[in-house]
Amino acid sequence: MSESTVSRITSTRIPTQFGDYQLCYYTNNLDDKEHVAFYLGDVAEKSDLLVRVHSECFTGEVLGSLRCDCGEQLNRALKMIAEEGAGVLVYLRQEGRGIGLLDKLLAYNLQDEGHDTVDANLLLGHQPDERNYSLAARILEDLGVKSVRLLTNNPTKINSLEAEGIPVSARVPLEGEVTPFNKSYLVTKAERMDHILRSAVVDRIDTHDPQSAD
Repeated sequence: MSESTVSRITSTRIPTQFGDYQLCYYTNNLDDKEHVAFYLGDVAEKSDLLVRVHSECFTGEVLGSLRCDCGEQLNRALKMIAEEGAGVLVYLRQEGRGIGLLDKLLAYNLQDEGHDTVDANLLLGHQPDERNYSLAARILEDLGVKSVRLLTNNPTKINSLEAEGIPVSARVPLEGEVTPFNKSYLVTKAERMDHILRSAVVDRIDTHDPQSAD
């Protein structure tokens, strides 16, 4: 595979409920997708900057689906960056952990038949997670970010960025509410994908054995 490269085409001011962000549009040499950076404040030459690398979720972010925590994570990340006064949200167009919207919907149908998110992807001929974070690293380099405090529950994301030359000085948890609709999704993340999700695990323990949490 070719080494990833990005080119910043333009940027513009986007006022939000959390403040005035800058939206940067990037092209790249790996795919024809529109990856962007959404940043607040002065980020160039900054170390230990609060950063979220976020993958697209049309169902959760636009339609308000409760099957996942993606929309909640996106909003929480923007709010936390605003409270910090500076930071970056890199938005990658990697729908459905990289399998695309169509296969994501097919995976949902398999989940409704009793398969978890990992097995549903495997049954469709995919890996459990096909995302690539090299373009996120190139975008952060283009913005001049020296090192990051990464908003994530996913150790793989940390390892991937560091392998791409982006130092991760700290992990900042980004947990949302556990509901009857996303509970199995979160438990699968914790048990089969090594995500650090204390709330999902505690909720599962409380449900299966109420006395075990005492």
